[in-house]
Amino acid sequence: MMIIEGCAVATVDAAGTEYAEGHVAVEDGRIVAVGAGRYPGPGERVDGTGCLATPGLVNTHHHLYQWATRGLAQQENLFGWLTELYPIWARLDEQVVADTTAAGLGWLALSGCTTSSDHHYVFPSGAGDLVAAQANAAAEIGLRFHLCRGSMDLGKSAGGLPPDEVVEDTEAALAGTEAAIDRYHDPAPDAMLRVAVAPCSPFSATGKLMTEAAALARRRGVRLHTHLAETVEEEEYCREKHGCTPVEYAERLGWLGDDVWHAHAVHLDASAVAKFGATGTGVAHCPSSNARLGAGVSPVPDLLAAGAPVGLGVDGSASQEASQLGGELRQALYAARLRSGPAALTARQALSVGTIGGARCLGRSEELGSLEPGKLADVALWRIDGLGHAGIDDPVAALVFGPPATVELLLVGGRPVVEAGRLRTADERDLARRTVRAHERLLR
Repeated sequence: MMIIEGCAVATVDAAGTEYAEGHVAVEDGRIVAVGAGRYPGPGERVDGTGCLATPGLVNTHHHLYQWATRGLAQQENLFGWLTELYPIWARLDEQVVADTTAAGLGWLALSGCTTSSDHHYVFPSGAGDLVAAQANAAAEIGLRFHLCRGSMDLGKSAGGLPPDEVVEDTEAALAGTEAAIDRYHDPAPDAMLRVAVAPCSPFSATGKLMTEAAALARRRGVRLHTHLAETVEEEEYCREKHGCTPVEYAERLGWLGDDVWHAHAVHLDASAVAKFGATGTGVAHCPSSNARLGAGVSPVPDLLAAGAPVGLGVDGSASQEASQLGGELRQALYAARLRSGPAALTARQALSVGTIGGARCLGRSEELGSLEPGKLADVALWRIDGLGHAGIDDPVAALVFGPPATVELLLVGGRPVVEAGRLRTADERDLARRTVRAHERLLR
């Protein structure tokens, strides 16, 4: 048994239980006790003095392959950014995907993330087994991983945005998706790897692919993910092409429901917000990426008030170069307040979105997202006693409002992945070298 004690504890349970000085005890991969003061039984003790224990953060949207193409298209909106980068991504191969997935997940771990999804939708011909490359890299780093097998079948010649060389045939995309489910999806409560069905977007996937992908996911009992309502250009595209808004189009295709979560959901009217709430459709909120591309601000307070699940996502590293999930807690709070005023989102709501909200989006709120006995031992211990946090009495406010906090300890199923701000499962210098190698392979 491992016992973390002497720390502040924010459980993020339904009652919002917190302890000014408490403990979290874990054994056999699960939390066995959370409470005030010291744990009375024996075990390996971790001194959490000066720290805050929270659930591990949950990343609900990413494109890890983009780790190799950061810093490009710096002044473009989404469509211009994609137009510049798609020809580079057409050179992806198995080695690049393996290197970027490992590096990106290692970096996420250092910012307090214990579970990450990834939306990979670029499958150039002859690139190798990109799904296997991701699965193996995730196992190397040791985070829980939701592999969203993406797809595109609407190339430029057919009126879509992506160049033809990066799209798949509809049937091949569906077959590749089902093969990923067959090989990698683990429905067990303590699963380290799950698969979701994830056509890319309304402007890169045909209605046929979207509809049949939804049917496939529901036949196989897995979740659905895509981009939706990210930009005004997307809204204009949908109105011109389909005669409706992106959310109305998603509803028409069967893409609203409690087994679906959409990335971004920036441009939603009151009717769309109500539909998300009524159907339990989730949202991966990506505030830094939306700011980087000038896309706008998602109406997160309205979505929460409507009852829709909302989680955090760093989004792809080419549109959010920092890619630190811990930092997105602050960005989510700031974005909500810029849109709706200083009472729009509290520090504790931001932490909830980054933990239990993300777990709801991924369909794992019974297993992840709060510190409660019986749940998986995915725990982040943040050091908040240094100069940057000195004098902030409220530990949750210190984490959310303050500078990025060092992760003193990160447990995934009770296994240490980060200790004293250092990655335990891989060599950070090697990950950096692999990133440079991947970057050079794509851009040379």
